[in-house]
Amino acid sequence: MNDKYLFKTPQTDWHNFAGKLSFRINNDYLFRALLQFDNAVLKELIASLLRWNTDDIISAEIQNPIILGESLEAKYYVLDVRVMLNNSIIMNLEMQIIDERNWPERSLCYLCRMFDQLNRGDDYADIKPAYQIGFTDFSPVQGEPEFYSTYRLLNIKNQEKYTDKFTLSVVNLSQIKLATEEDKNSKLDQWAKMFKAKTWEELRMLAEVNPAIDEAVSKIQVLTEQDRIREQIEAREEYYRIERTKMKLEQRRQERMAQMDAEIERKDAEIERKDAEIERKDAEIEQKEAELEKKEAELEKKGVELERKDAELDNLKNENAVLRGKLEAAGLSLT
Repeated sequence: MNDKYLFKTPQTDWHNFAGKLSFRINNDYLFRALLQFDNAVLKELIASLLRWNTDDIISAEIQNPIILGESLEAKYYVLDVRVMLNNSIIMNLEMQIIDERNWPERSLCYLCRMFDQLNRGDDYADIKPAYQIGFTDFSPVQGEPEFYSTYRLLNIKNQEKYTDKFTLSVVNLSQIKLATEEDKNSKLDQWAKMFKAKTWEELRMLAEVNPAIDEAVSKIQVLTEQDRIREQIEAREEYYRIERTKMKLEQRRQERMAQMDAEIERKDAEIERKDAEIERKDAEIEQKEAELEKKEAELEKKGVELERKDAELDNLKNENAVLRGKLEAAGLSLT
């Protein structure tokens, strides 16, 4: 299969290994390589995902194979696995451990592309069912978390199913503890635990109860002992590290921005409070000035009245003096 030199037989049986794994099984390149390298493992995994018996899977043909070990930088590879199942179902499998905050939209785009499969002249009724199944290490949607969730087109009033041919599922590797009895009966939780395993001891325990996982780990050992494949696995791990660093830096930037925004809001609130206080004091001053103007107007009015009365008094004095003079001239007196 592919370049034969890539697949030399391991010198040591993995069942004798112990301790921490030097790689992660949920590495998307290793996930891709494993499913392409061993068709039996691919069938077993799909059977668990669909709740089928393995015997129900007559064929599982990968439609987008890659050359295992070839540098990812030499050619653009999409690491999702496109499968034609029993020549009647199109399925896309993908491992996504970095939360890029776009999984619902991204997975829906994949599903729509698969569903748009007709050639000119084909009958719409002949469209093959399409399945998009993603393995994530995060909860892709808000709300109550689930281990294995499946979405289809439904009538929002009565939940009546619109079609069986358009299905989107997510295996949330961060929520294995929420696996249902149905998930456990199909052994999907065991596959999830394999992808999340960190030690050889964990893999050995899973292999003891699931022969398909034993076979998968044996093939993983073969793949990870090939230099060129190991290089691609490590390259993807480096990519993960870089992306996580970017995400942490972005998260810190957003946290700093949020802190700055909060501080700005606090200062704006303080400014608004002070502006309100100033407006209140200005209103008080305006009120006092209005009262003062009113009192000044009243005083001015009283001054005018006083001046009028003084003028009347002066007139009376003048009239009295004139009268007194006339009387004195006539030899009369006011007394």
